[in-house]
Amino acid sequence: KIVFAGRDAPNGDFEIYTINAGGGGKKQLTDNSTGDYEPAYSPSGKKIAYTGDEGQDYEIYTINAGGGGKLPVTDNSTDDFNPDYAPSGKRIAYTNYAGTGTDEEIYTIKPGGGGRTPVTDNSSDDRSPSYSPSGKKIAFQGYDGNDNEIYTINPGGGSRTPVTDNGTRDFEPYWGSQ
Repeated sequence: KIVFAGRDAPNGDFEIYTINAGGGGKKQLTDNSTGDYEPAYSPSGKKIAYTGDEGQDYEIYTINAGGGGKLPVTDNSTDDFNPDYAPSGKRIAYTNYAGTGTDEEIYTIKPGGGGRTPVTDNSSDDRSPSYSPSGKKIAFQGYDGNDNEIYTINPGGGSRTPVTDNGTRDFEPYWGSQ
């Protein structure tokens, strides 16, 4: 199955869907009056994390891969988006924007909510986290003062390691499988 965000009508909002990898069997998993985006399967394939627009801000939710069982993972007055499951399935990395200038940071949280842990903490934009297949690193997009570059960091935080440094804007890393 492939999970994706798509419009529920030509001018409607975005919802979460699954479809067979060869086409056909499209199933709508969410149905509300606000947008749902950025779905990511859990390693077991039984859950999907996604970004939900609640009208005031964006939050992270999980839902059963077959639909139903919607659970809020984050619940605050800031924007949370770009979820990615750890290979163990025990944490979700995501981007948080507190609405203060351009400061976006990466956090991890338990899939059932709680245990929010900062991964990055600086005054520039860090976003689009992607766990390594081992779960020992997170790749992300960070602003270096001039442009966006790709970095890696330990899931518990610490020093960032630059992967790119080329004077051009690099965005949205995704760590592939082994």
